[in-house]
Amino acid sequence: MRPALVEEGLALLAEKGGDGFSLRELARRVGVTANASYRHFANKEALMLALAAEGFRRLRATQEAAEAAADSPGRKLVAGGLGYLRFAHANPALFRLMFGARAAARRGGDNDDPELADASFAAFETLRQAVARVVDADQATVSRTALRAWAMVHGFSQLLLDGQLDHLGADPLAEAEVALTDAIRAAGPV
Repeated sequence: MRPALVEEGLALLAEKGGDGFSLRELARRVGVTANASYRHFANKEALMLALAAEGFRRLRATQEAAEAAADSPGRKLVAGGLGYLRFAHANPALFRLMFGARAAARRGGDNDDPELADASFAAFETLRQAVARVVDADQATVSRTALRAWAMVHGFSQLLLDGQLDHLGADPLAEAEVALTDAIRAAGPV
């Protein structure tokens, strides 16, 4: 039942945003009692952490699929970045939740949710490995280069979601894709 609750939770998040639904409504849409949903999630915050973790797993899968379609390490790195950007564009509420959930847990004094921490790390590791295939350097340099690449692609994604690229033309996603591709290529040996 947990996978069904997560899947329907993702649908509700896309439809209504994080504050637009309750665990009770989620349970009703899945066809179970409200008490049944509490067996899997102590509260709505626990559900939102699970949704964020699933978002990171899907982001990673999107990046890996994009990389698999490319034919060289440099093109794989660009493709993974474009996959990230397209994922954010296609899933704005989930993307915002993914990057807000850990910060909210820390502000509350809680430790990271292990499922969310693992999924987030795995998504970053996908990027780090893509960078390692392109950059011939020690692990510390590869990690710093991956961090710069992440900041760049995340920045483009956030600007796109916030409407800051709307002035660039009729298709801000296409404009962001071209700019991101150019930026990645200019940043290093791609």
